Amino acid sequence: MGWILVILAAISEITGVIGLKKYSEQKNIQNGVIYMGGFGISFALLYASFQYLQVSIAYTVWIGIGTAGAVLLSMFLFGEPKSKKRIISVLFIIVGVIGLKATS
Repeated sequence: MGWILVILAAISEITGVIGLKKYSEQKNIQNGVIYMGGFGISFALLYASFQYLQVSIAYTVWIGIGTAGAVLLSMFLFGEPKSKKRIISVLFIIVGVIGLKATS
C-alpha cells in the first residue's frame, strides 16, 4: 500500500508542477487549482505513505519520480531542450532511486 501511495503522490506532484508552469504563464482559477491541488494531494499522499514505509525511502522515491517526470514532461509538453546530457541525467536519477529501493 505504501508504494502505491508514493507513486500516486509523485504523479500528483508532477501534476502540480505542470499546473505551476501553466499558472506562471496564465493566472486563472483552473491553473491555480491544478497547481495547488496537485501539490496538496501529493503532500497528503506522501504523508500517508509514511505509515507503511521509511520516511527516507518514501521521500527519495517521491522526489526522484517527481523530478524525472517533471523534466520529461517539460521536454515534451513545453518544448524544453531534449539534449543527451539532460536525458542521461534523468536516467541517473532513476537508477539512483532504484538503487535506494533495492538496498532498503
